[in-house]
Amino acid sequence: MLDFARVQKELVECSKDAEGSGIKVSPKSDNLVLLIGTIPGPVGTPYEGGIFQIDITLPDGYPFEPPKMQFKTKVCLFSSDHCLSELVAVMVWIFVWHPNISSQSGAICLDILKDQWSPALTLKTALLSVQALLSAPQPDDPQDAVVAQQYLKDYQTFVNTARYWTESFAKESTRGIEDKVQKLVEMGFPEAQVRSVLEAVGGDENLALERLL
Repeated sequence: MLDFARVQKELVECSKDAEGSGIKVSPKSDNLVLLIGTIPGPVGTPYEGGIFQIDITLPDGYPFEPPKMQFKTKVCLFSSDHCLSELVAVMVWIFVWHPNISSQSGAICLDILKDQWSPALTLKTALLSVQALLSAPQPDDPQDAVVAQQYLKDYQTFVNTARYWTESFAKESTRGIEDKVQKLVEMGFPEAQVRSVLEAVGGDENLALERLL
């Protein structure tokens, strides 16, 4: 049976240091089974400046069983005539581009969330481990093979893509990227091409302009 007293204690302890660490955990429901974790992108990585949200589900056996964690997704609906009553496509965005995180589902490949979990660990230490994973990808044991291959074979493109995703999806305000898109579109460049080039150069407006000219 889920140890609710333990979970409540962890939430209190985590909140005490939230200002300094940036690591936060809050309940999504009254029964404390569904939680949302927040971690800041590590300094000196393509994820710097991003605020990443992680869905947490606690199993009945917690803390003797590991929590289930995955990066939060953003679902966007599209229609041919901009009418939500006639939806024709759904796009799921993950907030992070990383070899050990699925770009499709947000699933995380991390040993302490599997067989290396211990009851001595906490939600906060698990989130700190996820944050550390952002700093030190393990492409030889990937969750996302496509991202891992890019990391190994074309590292600079990986960095640019990861930085662009952070700028676009993981910052509290995405106006920076949208302003750049709008400015370049107003110069006469097609929006799809602008977004593609901005992604390729990691959001650098000057480099994007050079490539578009």
